[in-house]
Amino acid sequence: MDETLVVANGIGRDFPDGNAGRITVLRDVDCAISSGARIALVGPSGSGKSTLLHILGGLDRPTSGRIEWPSLGSFEELRPRQIGFVFQSPSLFPALTAGQNVGLPMILAGERDAADRTSALLLDAFGLAELADKLPEELSGGQAQRIAMARALAIGPKLILADEPTGQLDSTTAQFFFDTVLNRLENTGIALVVATHDDAIAARMATRWTMDHGWLRSGPYRSKAT
Repeated sequence: MDETLVVANGIGRDFPDGNAGRITVLRDVDCAISSGARIALVGPSGSGKSTLLHILGGLDRPTSGRIEWPSLGSFEELRPRQIGFVFQSPSLFPALTAGQNVGLPMILAGERDAADRTSALLLDAFGLAELADKLPEELSGGQAQRIAMARALAIGPKLILADEPTGQLDSTTAQFFFDTVLNRLENTGIALVVATHDDAIAARMATRWTMDHGWLRSGPYRSKAT
């Protein structure tokens, strides 16, 4: 039976614009994510995709509306066990090796004994085993993104939110990377939401949500004004 992981009702988000005004980034968005979901979040740059992901993952709070995580627990319980996040910008801890970065969520969750083995398995699955002892400064942007995805998978969260995870990869590497991700998630019930500009990646997801100037224009849930 599917679990409802996230429910957002009428959420909006705005930020100061530096001139005593406000910039509205999200506008009255309704959406929900169930276990096992495969959602592509598409739309032009600046349409609100990253902000929506941050709010769905509890990394930011909406200015208006309400968000809940029915099957994940309270806001304080979301990380590191319930939600894995892959950021668009580099997010590896610079003082830790690639292998240590991947195993970090398990250590934070009290599963230190399994961290090294899980890290090694995931790096091997992504074709990155030879980078286990490398520091982030020694990695390319694409390598760092793949390691960040391995880190998100390590603890086996119920939801993974990924912001342009293939943006720095060529098309062949991106497809191999995404094959690996989908294979790891198969039959796990883990939900995946990917913000992407890559139509080939979006086409492989079961559901497509389209953002446009802060509105959620398409998908099973829509901004109320559409």
